[in-house]
Amino acid sequence: MDWGLKNRLSNIIKPQDNRALMLAVDHGYFLGPTEKLENPRKVIAPLLKYCDSLMVTRGIQRTSVPATTSTPMVLRVSGGSSIIGEDLSQEDITVSIQDAIRLNASAVAMSIFVGSKYEHQTIVNLGKLVNKAEKYGIPVLAVTAVGKELGKDSRYLSLACRIAAEQGAHIVKTYYCDNFEKVVQSCPVPIIVAGGKKIPERDALQLTYDSIKGGAVGVDMGRNIWQSEHPVAMIKAVRSIVHGNSNVDQAYDLYKQFINEDPKKKQKSSKPNPSKPKKPNPSKK
Repeated sequence: MDWGLKNRLSNIIKPQDNRALMLAVDHGYFLGPTEKLENPRKVIAPLLKYCDSLMVTRGIQRTSVPATTSTPMVLRVSGGSSIIGEDLSQEDITVSIQDAIRLNASAVAMSIFVGSKYEHQTIVNLGKLVNKAEKYGIPVLAVTAVGKELGKDSRYLSLACRIAAEQGAHIVKTYYCDNFEKVVQSCPVPIIVAGGKKIPERDALQLTYDSIKGGAVGVDMGRNIWQSEHPVAMIKAVRSIVHGNSNVDQAYDLYKQFINEDPKKKQKSSKPNPSKPKKPNPSKK
């Protein structure tokens, strides 16, 4: 493995503990302005310093991420279908490797849809992306996208992750499932677990803990952080599990503690309630 590739991977998966906390904000490439990600710049700014890397599209990176940041970028380079289209699996590579280099990407990411109508197209595209990225020492993250009909059991995810690794992906992003250890053991490259749809905060912390315990190097969370009522508190709590080895109870206690420490909350609570009548001051006549 070339020095450049090793270096870029070490920016994403931290060598101190072989762990990774990725923040996903690439949802708009097929969902559009999804809830609480309507203004990406506003979402990204307070969270950027707490994640190890940011998974993002080139349009949002250029418009909404400060160029002064030292946080590594994992650039989404696939797309072509929207949530209202016929089939989300009909994706192609939409970003050139030259543009990824211009954007100083630490890795490029694309989805494969194993078992879907467009399985062949997405798997072949992954191989082509690895060929191009390897020329410049850029790691490839393969996302094992799933459809409603494909499921998320260990047999399917083991198949999808192994195929991604066989095509040369350096990291695989997949879902947590029962018997997750089987998925990890059958995949020869590091696995990062997707956060998926928004769930209660404690459940998301449980997902993070179970993923790490099951052998994943980390999580790539999006909606379970920026759709939380307290995004900064949430990402700090997730980080306490990924890099601090907290258990779920400890992380959830930290989440509640971080909420109470939030200066915005304190400022809000100190404001007078206009609906509450003022008590008369007996000293004034």
